[in-house]
Amino acid sequence: MEKAKTGIIILAAGESSRLGYPKQIAQYKGKTLLQYAIDAALEAKVEKQILVLGANKDEIKKTFRGDSIPNIPNQDWEKGMASSMQKGLDYLLKFDAPDQVIIMLCDMPYVDSKLLKKLIASQKKTGKGIVACEYSETVGVPILFTKAYFKELKALSGDEGAKKVALAHEDDCALVKFPMGKVDVDTEEDLRDLNL
Repeated sequence: MEKAKTGIIILAAGESSRLGYPKQIAQYKGKTLLQYAIDAALEAKVEKQILVLGANKDEIKKTFRGDSIPNIPNQDWEKGMASSMQKGLDYLLKFDAPDQVIIMLCDMPYVDSKLLKKLIASQKKTGKGIVACEYSETVGVPILFTKAYFKELKALSGDEGAKKVALAHEDDCALVKFPMGKVDVDTEEDLRDLNL
């Protein structure tokens, strides 16, 4: 059987209102949070990656090599996460359409390429249409969807995220344990805790 083509969408369009400045450029151990996400996506060695920017995009773009990963703006970022996810998906589908996509965020510093590869391996092994990370008694991102779910992802609106689709199809969802998934950065305090 042919290897499934995978695309990765990094969502980095939010305003970081609780932090007070773009969390994408917040520093952790000498790197920006966004750079951790970009490195993980690139090191996963999948067919395509796309970074979706929105608020403060010009400021954020100065912090990483523009040619390291394709990036697109989401003018509608204020409408919520669903619009950024759909922008990324539309971009990937326009070219060499992937068989599956992984959706990830830019504020989870413990996400690495090993975890992303684990999602892909789990999909191959289980044949499930969705592979989600499991942490804090819930499921969440990074999360993989096969193309059977692209239509549903495109139907989301506002701040509805990928988790909604995963919870609606628990019978077709494999889980990968990722306890550190509970760590994300929304406030200055989160960043301080991370840097301890």
